[in-house]
Amino acid sequence: MKKYLISLLFTAWAAIFTAHAAQPETQSRAAALDTVYIDAPAKPEGGRYIWVPDSMSRDVRDLLRGRVETIEKVPAPERDLVVVNGDTISQVLKDRNLGRYDRGLSNFLFIPKGAWQFGVTASYGKFKTEDLQMLDLVSDLDLDISAFSIKPYVSYFIRHNLSVGMRFGYTNSKANIHSLDVDFDEDLNFSLDNVYYNNESYTAAVFVRQYYGLGRQGRFGIFNEMELAFSSGNADFHRTYDSRPKTTHSTYMDARLNFSPGLCVFIMDNVSFNISLGVFGFYLRNEKQRTAMDSPEDAELYPDETGSRFTSGANFRFNIFNINFGLGIHF
Repeated sequence: MKKYLISLLFTAWAAIFTAHAAQPETQSRAAALDTVYIDAPAKPEGGRYIWVPDSMSRDVRDLLRGRVETIEKVPAPERDLVVVNGDTISQVLKDRNLGRYDRGLSNFLFIPKGAWQFGVTASYGKFKTEDLQMLDLVSDLDLDISAFSIKPYVSYFIRHNLSVGMRFGYTNSKANIHSLDVDFDEDLNFSLDNVYYNNESYTAAVFVRQYYGLGRQGRFGIFNEMELAFSSGNADFHRTYDSRPKTTHSTYMDARLNFSPGLCVFIMDNVSFNISLGVFGFYLRNEKQRTAMDSPEDAELYPDETGSRFTSGANFRFNIFNINFGLGIHF
């Protein structure tokens, strides 16, 4: 009998200890699941229950209590992901901060790293006027100017929206002054006619182009291009001297550092159209000239003249003949 009472007391004590030990575990598990307890109405009313994940229970509870918050529809950069060539990358490229300050600027993905671009750019301009009166000083003006260039290129994207490439080009420009009369006063007046200028050159260049996407669709983007170009060419300047035809032939080599902003639009998935404007640049130029009379009889009276010069400078102006249109194919 004594042994039976001891066994019964031991069993009761074990049951009480187990019940107290299980209670904190149940509470901690409920707290970990972030469970929301809602008292059921005394009388059932019309409606239905909606299951809410534990991760959203706090937001639902705040909404029911009247606490709301405006959330931007633009996803965070680490969540705004796209798949390019089998790799998952962010569509929003964060710009580097200047110093300790975060400017909050972002650049949308336009052309991914590892892409190739083959294309060609061309420009053409023409200006012509006949019998133009200008402030009563220039009269009987008849001239036409034209310029043409074609430049095939290839580039590779070393980073997202950043490419480096090479470009080759041919340029031809012509200017004809058929007639020009300038009259300042009785002592200063002159006239020109039959003045011709022809120039052609060949160019090789390397360039870096930085793109900035204007939207998540990847259709529109702007870019800024820096180009280092080396050119070689020749030019002929024909005019009359003392009523005798005379020509100056020039050969030159120059180096230029050009900066050209532009706009790029994808008209197809792998084909883009772009336009760029040459607005700023530096140049170095070495030129040699030889002037000779066109007629052999006149050459005896006016011997040939030769010379050379080295010039440098900068261009800070918009040139209507330096508007380039191009097409690019992307792989």
